Amino acid sequence: MLSRRFLSFFWLTCGALLLAGCAATNNKAPVEDRQPVRPAVRSTLPAPSSAAEPASAGATEPAKLPPGAENAGKPGYYSVKPGDTMIRIGLEQGQNWRDIVRWNAIENPNLIEVGQVLRVVPPQTDANVVAARGVASPKVEARPLETKPAAAPPVAGAAASAAASAANPASPPAPLPVPARDADDEPAWAWPAGGTVVAGFEEGKQKGLAISGKAGDPVLAAADGRVVYAGSGLRGYGNLVIVKHNNTYLTAYAHNQTLLVKEDQAVRRGQKIAEMGSSEAERVQLHFEIRRQGKPVDPARLLPVR
Repeated sequence: MLSRRFLSFFWLTCGALLLAGCAATNNKAPVEDRQPVRPAVRSTLPAPSSAAEPASAGATEPAKLPPGAENAGKPGYYSVKPGDTMIRIGLEQGQNWRDIVRWNAIENPNLIEVGQVLRVVPPQTDANVVAARGVASPKVEARPLETKPAAAPPVAGAAASAAASAANPASPPAPLPVPARDADDEPAWAWPAGGTVVAGFEEGKQKGLAISGKAGDPVLAAADGRVVYAGSGLRGYGNLVIVKHNNTYLTAYAHNQTLLVKEDQAVRRGQKIAEMGSSEAERVQLHFEIRRQGKPVDPARLLPVR
């Protein structure tokens, strides 16, 4: 009887212990359930870092300005636009593109960026004086119209020019074989080709004269000067020669078949510098421009009457 009671007590005790163990095991569940919350807390830690990164990027963005941006808008400086090349900038500014490269210490002239600001007047030049001279230049343009009747014939070589000077003592002496780069006098203009003008100058549309001719006809330097470009790197002009005459004027001869001069070569008025062609043109023609301070002007107002 006693053993039965003992056994019953034993089994009841074991059952109680088992139930207590299960209960103890179940009490740990809420602690384990709270642990998955921790990654959610940790996931919020990167938020301040990611929020700080855009602010940091925004803070450094203004510091990445194009070269020379501090000179934007100043006289004597030019801001590069889409599609610009150094050759085009030189033509538009009336400068030798190689000089602009040198003035701005550009290592690779093929690598310029939109918004980059370039110096387009010599470092020792007062840009304000250049700008003022450009405003007053229409007075200079009217001057050759009074003297052209006594000038040389439309297409004249060095000998004809010398003869004209001897016949007219009042005419200025012939320029040196290597023209002075810093001269600002009005050039003695001559026609660059003997053909007919088939398209005249039109402000904002036609930047020069279109002169007809046959393939291979001579293209002549319109005045003494120095070649600042000879090549085909300017879109729309084909084989092109650009001659700088002084600090004020340069001329452009486009659509040639053959170029007969090289860059930095001195040329005389009436010298054959190219042969007429149709490169990047619908027909054989010479496109001829005169630019004053880089701005196209009507060549018909400067060339002698013929």
